[in-house]
Amino acid sequence: MRVERKQLVLIGNGMAGVGTIEQILKLGGAYDITIFGSEPHPNYNRIMLSYVLEGSKSIEDIILNDRQWYADNNITLHTGTTVVKIDEEARQVIADNGLAVPYDKVIIATGSNSFILPVPGSTKEGVVGFRDIADCDAMLAAAKQYRTAAVIGGGLLGLEAAKGLVNLGMDVTVVHLLEDLMERQLDHTASSMLQAELTRQGVKFAMGKQTAELTGDERVNGLRFSDGSELQADFVVMAVGIKPNTQLAKDSGITVNRGIVVDDYLQTSMENVYSVGECTEHRGTCYGLVAPLFEQGMVLAKHLCGAATQPYEGSVVSTKLKISGVDVFSAGEFTDTPEHTVISAKDEWKRTYKKILLKNNVIVGAVLFGDVTESANLQKLVKQGTEMTDDIYSEVMGTGCCGGGGNAKKGMSVEAMADEEIVCGCNGVTKKAIVDAVTENGFTTVDEIKACTGATRSCGGCKPVVEQILQFVLGDSFKESAKAGICGCTPLSRDEIVAEITAKGLRTTKEVMNVLEWKQPEGCSKCRPAVNYYLGMIYPDTHEDEKESRFVNERMSANIQKDGTFTVVPRMYGGVTTPEDLKRIADVSLKYDVKVVKVTGGQRLDLIGVKKEDVPKVWEELDMPSGYAYAKSLRTVKTCVGNQFCRFGTQDSMGVGAMLERKYERLDFPAKFKMAVNGCPRNCAESCTKDIGIVGNDGGWEVFIGGNGGIKPRIADAFCKVKTDEELVEVCSAVMQFYRETGNYLERTSEWVERMGLEQIQNVILNNEENRKELAARIDFALAQVSDPWKKMLKEEDTRSALFEKAQH
Repeated sequence: MRVERKQLVLIGNGMAGVGTIEQILKLGGAYDITIFGSEPHPNYNRIMLSYVLEGSKSIEDIILNDRQWYADNNITLHTGTTVVKIDEEARQVIADNGLAVPYDKVIIATGSNSFILPVPGSTKEGVVGFRDIADCDAMLAAAKQYRTAAVIGGGLLGLEAAKGLVNLGMDVTVVHLLEDLMERQLDHTASSMLQAELTRQGVKFAMGKQTAELTGDERVNGLRFSDGSELQADFVVMAVGIKPNTQLAKDSGITVNRGIVVDDYLQTSMENVYSVGECTEHRGTCYGLVAPLFEQGMVLAKHLCGAATQPYEGSVVSTKLKISGVDVFSAGEFTDTPEHTVISAKDEWKRTYKKILLKNNVIVGAVLFGDVTESANLQKLVKQGTEMTDDIYSEVMGTGCCGGGGNAKKGMSVEAMADEEIVCGCNGVTKKAIVDAVTENGFTTVDEIKACTGATRSCGGCKPVVEQILQFVLGDSFKESAKAGICGCTPLSRDEIVAEITAKGLRTTKEVMNVLEWKQPEGCSKCRPAVNYYLGMIYPDTHEDEKESRFVNERMSANIQKDGTFTVVPRMYGGVTTPEDLKRIADVSLKYDVKVVKVTGGQRLDLIGVKKEDVPKVWEELDMPSGYAYAKSLRTVKTCVGNQFCRFGTQDSMGVGAMLERKYERLDFPAKFKMAVNGCPRNCAESCTKDIGIVGNDGGWEVFIGGNGGIKPRIADAFCKVKTDEELVEVCSAVMQFYRETGNYLERTSEWVERMGLEQIQNVILNNEENRKELAARIDFALAQVSDPWKKMLKEEDTRSALFEKAQH
């Protein structure tokens, strides 16, 4: 007997509505489906717009269901078409182009619009929201033409927009009415840490400011605040909130409050008409985050298909920030009151923070900053209203052992999850969907799960839970990928990444991670600096160094100490200085109250204990080159006095040492690099423990490589002998460049020589003159691109202000 198919119309082609349709299709609902979307695009992942803005993904990358998917599922799709009325009497939906489609059931999923502040000037050219692809396109276009931007609103969307515009090269200030960022999701501590981190990444802030007017003629040129102060801006993004798009419901006579009012089965006041998503108000609440919208969709899909379902009773909301280098998470309650029991841990050195809130020993909320590995677990505990135990405390606070017991607990927590619990909030993937993908298709890897279900496809935060489900279902047959990449974000090795960058012409860290399908789209603190180095090594003349991918000392061009002060180390070529330079160092040290002036093993002076805000002034008044004591580059060239003064000296070690240091300073290496030059074999400059050690004798120079005097001491290997200074430079250049091109990031030459083999390095450099000269030419080309970072920072007022001067306020 043929089942009569009813007509289902979805109004709104976004994530919430299409997610509901996907569930209906899985349940085998007997509907002929028509979908209307006001945008010209098929269904895309709106929460990934921040990645499009920052350039790590294209519009095509965030399409969730392409047009072929609609065709494959016999869905009629009308894009670029807006429904203007639901005619209950005629049982039709009417579109703006006059199209009328009959219905048996209607789902309204019209989402929300950016809330534009009703202040004078808000309609000027150059003012946009941040809600859809059109807004994203406007921001990308503005970044090519204008320099300064203001983002009004320090919430989730505002911060994502601000960081994206900074990455596009704009000078961006976030204007926020309150003193705390993301005050609806974070407590004061996490908010302060977030602001400090974003400031380090180049975002400026105007906190406690109320926008009274947008200035300019036809186009905006600035903001005027209620206190009379002003801010210049060529472009303004309004990100102060969202407003449910209820116009269609109002025009159709459906009950509307803030959103479209629904019951626990998502039914509106009009018979056979339902509502899901951001346009919906349930029990007085409108949800603006994606996970609750999928939860609504699952209840509605079952209801429409006649399947048994519990009513929708509301959601526990959680938030995860999607900004490069910033990990923030919150779930449930986050502001502690006298009725809460607070469990917290803060590490200012690692810049991490964890807080869990209890009521009557029940977990009701959590906030994480810097390390969000427990986010999925905490979200589940908050949602289930779990009672705190010693085992849970040890697990989420990291105080228990990390042996088999920990894994057993995690397996048990996955086993206890309900089938319908959402694992991937970005794409609405349930535990059951993942279990079914494993049992029905024989999948054994996260990548296979991602391709089939979409879990981990977006932010990647659910990957640990997906892996736990795989382990739970497969038991002993579960094996993680044996292939080790440079970090957990990718299975690719260093050589594979470099080869792919070269073959595909990849130019930025984001491009590398996107094209090479990083498991974590943002990367991590291990791979971001490595990829940034590889790009700079491959494209020395065109790669723009990505400061946000650098370690903190390299971003600041100075060494941070445990008390928050800095060490400034000026360059002293070959360990030689002058009375004039010494006097300048002394005068500056006295003026800026330097705590300690330390003579180092590298024959230079450390100025230890410089206040953060004084660092640029110290650089300026010293007027000496940076000694690169903070960088993965040439640190020092240690020398003895040589034949200029020593009665045993046979070569000019001071002159050659200073020449080598001037030649190779400022160039990035896989790890820090040290040299030494001895004027005779007595080894006063300790050449035997340097990356390149040079020893003078009557016949010329002996070259040693791969020494290390640090954590893993190693005596350098004898490499070759040369007669002239010119030959010495050519050999040193070739060794350095070969190390730059083949070394793993953070791999010292002592490890590199042992891995590569001394004989192979000698064959490449000593036994192949053409190759040696090519290596030397490549390092010379790279050296021609470098400049002194202290002088550069002094010229870049905005960067200097963001990194150092704001610390005064």
